[in-house]
Amino acid sequence: MPSRTYTLFRDAILAQQQVTCTYEGRYRALCPHIIGTDKNGGEAVLAWQFAGESSGSLPQWRCLKLVNVSNVRTRDGRWHEGGSHRTTQTCIKKIDLDINVHVRKLR
Repeated sequence: MPSRTYTLFRDAILAQQQVTCTYEGRYRALCPHIIGTDKNGGEAVLAWQFAGESSGSLPQWRCLKLVNVSNVRTRDGRWHEGGSHRTTQTCIKKIDLDINVHVRKLR
């Protein structure tokens, strides 16, 4: 059974909604793209962080372990996509939902 956080992120992907949350003590605003489990079987999401706090420059891709996410909210707003897809993602080992494969191809 997926966690509540997992369900919120998954629903946001399906609806192409932005997500705000706290991750590792920092406020983040992101658009989740891929959700599933990481190499250790933990719930994870690959998201494009376009605003909020970061240790590096923004925008950028983020791999979030959902066990470390709190204060999750979805909101309407412009959908943001990452610019650089030069390498294969390694964040999600077992993909449950990918916006580019599962959502957009159905529309």
